[in-house]
Amino acid sequence: MTASDPTGSAPTGAGPVTVFWRPGCGFCGSLLRGLERDGVAFERRNIWEDEDAAAFVRSVADGNEVVPTVRVVDAALVNPSTGDVLRELEQRAPEHLPDGVEVPQVGRLGRAVTKLLGG
Repeated sequence: MTASDPTGSAPTGAGPVTVFWRPGCGFCGSLLRGLERDGVAFERRNIWEDEDAAAFVRSVADGNEVVPTVRVVDAALVNPSTGDVLRELEQRAPEHLPDGVEVPQVGRLGRAVTKLLGG
């Protein structure tokens, strides 16, 4: 899911990618490992220790604290895969894609689901 930040309160970091996570979240661990494996530079924000980070996540996840949530420039992705983050980074800040990383393309089924859901 991609959404623009409706509050204009997206935290600013050193780079275009911020991962909002919490300890013990398996999905967060998987995403963090994938981004590290691909060499993507990102800032980590623990929503249990950072109230501004938690508020940002709630602002883009219908009031819920769904993690991982990722900010790429001015877009928010709720519970994305590593491929989702790479595709968003390619679209919004291609100069920050690590050299040699292949961005996975969405297949026919993915395109059909996106069209069906209005994305």
